[in-house]
Amino acid sequence: MMRKLLLLSALVALALPQVEACTSILVGKKASVDGSVMCTYNIDSWGAMHKMYRYEAGTHPAGSMRSIYDRDTRVYHGKIPEAPVTYLVTGNINEWQVAISETTFEGREELIDNSGIIDYGSLMDLGLQRARTAREAIAVMTDLAEKYGFCSSGESFTVCDPNEAWVLEMSGCGPKSKSVVWIAVRVPDNAVMAHSNQSRIRCVDISDTANVMISGNCISFARKRGYFKGPDSEFSFCDAYNPPTFGGRRLGDSRVWAIYRRLTSGMDRYLPYVEGKKPMREVEPLPMWIIPDKPLSVNTVIECLRDHFEGTPLDMDDNDAGAGLYDSPFRPQPLRYDDNGTAMFNERSVATTHTAFTWVCQLRSFMPREVGGVIWWGNDDSGMVAYTPVYCCANRVPHCYNVPEADAFHFSEESAYWVCNWVSNMVYPRWSLLYPELQQVRDSLQASYFAHQNEVEKCALQLLNVERDSAINYLSDYGDQMGKQMVARWRQMAWHMIVKYNDGVIRQEEKGVYKRNSSGFRPVLSRPGMTPKARRRIHKSTGTRFEVPQPTS
Repeated sequence: MMRKLLLLSALVALALPQVEACTSILVGKKASVDGSVMCTYNIDSWGAMHKMYRYEAGTHPAGSMRSIYDRDTRVYHGKIPEAPVTYLVTGNINEWQVAISETTFEGREELIDNSGIIDYGSLMDLGLQRARTAREAIAVMTDLAEKYGFCSSGESFTVCDPNEAWVLEMSGCGPKSKSVVWIAVRVPDNAVMAHSNQSRIRCVDISDTANVMISGNCISFARKRGYFKGPDSEFSFCDAYNPPTFGGRRLGDSRVWAIYRRLTSGMDRYLPYVEGKKPMREVEPLPMWIIPDKPLSVNTVIECLRDHFEGTPLDMDDNDAGAGLYDSPFRPQPLRYDDNGTAMFNERSVATTHTAFTWVCQLRSFMPREVGGVIWWGNDDSGMVAYTPVYCCANRVPHCYNVPEADAFHFSEESAYWVCNWVSNMVYPRWSLLYPELQQVRDSLQASYFAHQNEVEKCALQLLNVERDSAINYLSDYGDQMGKQMVARWRQMAWHMIVKYNDGVIRQEEKGVYKRNSSGFRPVLSRPGMTPKARRRIHKSTGTRFEVPQPTS
């Protein structure tokens, strides 16, 4: 009986949506330093390996059909008519500088409709392939979901172009209904918005059709199901379709709070909300968006994606025994666990160990689209990688992000996914010792990419004035070269760390050369031991057990 219960528990866990995955940020063009619209995506996907997506542009004869396969499971769902024209897509950006990302929210379990054809991942791909603006992408996505059914749980989609940033939230209407409810809100140009596994759209002016779009059934269906009472002007999609739970607040919106806290003052007033322990009637929910204290650069946005709650009450390397001997900001998965009948949880930071890929899209209306659209891409934990630039009209994916022989079961030294994970998994167990070295390499590479961006784009613009294909070839080669450079440097770092930090000691260096003893046979070593915080934790938990007795007279 116990074995059957354990098996059932495992199956139920697999069936539940991964509600603590994925984080996205949107930046309006007046909130950025150069007038870019920016958006991000951390896809946190346990054990999955996602290569950089690529869909070539094409024209399709009447009657062509498109097969839909679930992004997460690769299970076939059905077919829909293909569009007459589809656009080039690289990663999550298309040739028109439209970028789409998402975060899943748990929503109401009774509203999930597994009979629908289109899952959240396919919906993003279809929007990118069929739209030249964010508004057009929203129309494509909502029309397809309404026509063919949406088989995922609740979703928040980021939909951006060089002029506008939108959040689209969507939920099914129950088993076998093939109906959806949705609302889309434009983020103000001078604002920054984030979402992470909790619906973020609350009360908005639905009469403002220039900045709000909503399905005809969104409010009436909520009333019908008893999720909402009151006038239309007080309708909140979040409270109706994804009322915040402890998990939504502490494991989801806490990441939004951490991001906002980096960008503006006064965010500590929302700490009681994100802590998740007081009832909603006693706390103030997070604002949908904030006006940053100063405009954001791409690097500022990347730093937000690297957050571990440092310097906040949710910081994980403080006095928690889970930080281990080297002050780790991470805890093993799953986030929730049981201790002798007591339900427990771990904090969930923006940067996390199980990120499959991460990106920042830079979308610029003031430049030709071939040069204006950049997806800064990285495979692995957003806190560990150096993001490399790939331009939206590139004629190929950089080799390191699409190595043919590399997959979730096969390692390759050419694969960014595997090489970056190789280094990360050496760093995680000895965080305080190894992370500073990784950080130095990461930031040096990242700074070099930013330093060369203007020069590279100036050259591309000159080529574009002569021949478009030459400019695209140039930018494609550049993206491929930067990816190769990054992977080569990461391999070098992996080999260096294996030698330098072998067996828990540190081989001492001077100007990049290891020191030796007088005979040259042995290295000069240091033994740093555990961190001061770890020493205090051990002393506190063990009392006098490991205290050296004082000599007696």
